[in-house]
Amino acid sequence: MRILIMGGTRFIGVSLTKILVAQGHEVVLFNRGNKSVPVDAVTQIHGDRKDIPQLQEKLKGQNFDAIFDNNGRELSDTQPLVELFKGKLSHFIYVSSAGVYLSSEQMPHLEDDPVDPQSRHKGKYETEQYLQNEGIPFTSIRPVYIYGSGNYNDLEAWFFDRLVRNLPILIPNSGLHFTQFGHVEDLAIAMSKVLGNSKAIGQIYNISGDRYVTFKGLALACASAIGKNPEEIEIKYYNPKKFNLGKRKAFPIRVQHFFADISKAKKDLDWQPKYDLISGLKESFENDYLPSGRDKIEIDFTLDREILSQL
Repeated sequence: MRILIMGGTRFIGVSLTKILVAQGHEVVLFNRGNKSVPVDAVTQIHGDRKDIPQLQEKLKGQNFDAIFDNNGRELSDTQPLVELFKGKLSHFIYVSSAGVYLSSEQMPHLEDDPVDPQSRHKGKYETEQYLQNEGIPFTSIRPVYIYGSGNYNDLEAWFFDRLVRNLPILIPNSGLHFTQFGHVEDLAIAMSKVLGNSKAIGQIYNISGDRYVTFKGLALACASAIGKNPEEIEIKYYNPKKFNLGKRKAFPIRVQHFFADISKAKKDLDWQPKYDLISGLKESFENDYLPSGRDKIEIDFTLDREILSQL
């Protein structure tokens, strides 16, 4: 297949590009060109997708069998792309988010659960609805928390920063909220398995790891992954409501139960996560965190110290 990836030089796009090229697909990346391509055997088109005339000019005359839209956040990001290629594609794969779900007393989240109209990810749900209403042969992917090499969000690195410096891990409340991490390579493999799969047309899939973990369990897993004895790390618990945090983010994960059922993807896509949590965290630590030198740079722990001073 000839495949267009919107994005492709960061995180999800890097893993996906490598997998698709290895599978023999012809891959074209559309991005602003700030980073080099992850493998040599791809074509790169430089452009800003938010500049619609430029998008149209850059992609004029191009033909693709499938498009992966990895970085569309709002309907206004994706609609111009769809209009360019409507009726010309066999598949449009959209990266949405499990963040669209409305907080629920019954977990895990299923693909047909109600969505939160006030979610900061509501643009992604609006895009899913648009793709469905327009009759586009689409599949939407809803990851939970994504981790692994290349992660530009402070998730696992937040824990690593403190563990390598022997600092306390500050966890809100009792540390017993459950969350879910999925490795970026497992996500990319699942995305690749959507291609050519008739079962996936018109479907939404939750994609993440196959186990849920408490905040405390995540801290312990991070310790194990970097070679520390989990029993020897220091964990401090605090009540966020007792601190005037404002918009400052003292913890990298939403303080609620947040995890999703992935059985539909396993069944329809014949997919199974390769990484368990500790092996995935170890991959991120050894192949990304340490090589980046982040363990040696100065990190701002002002907020940690502020909370600790009041415990």
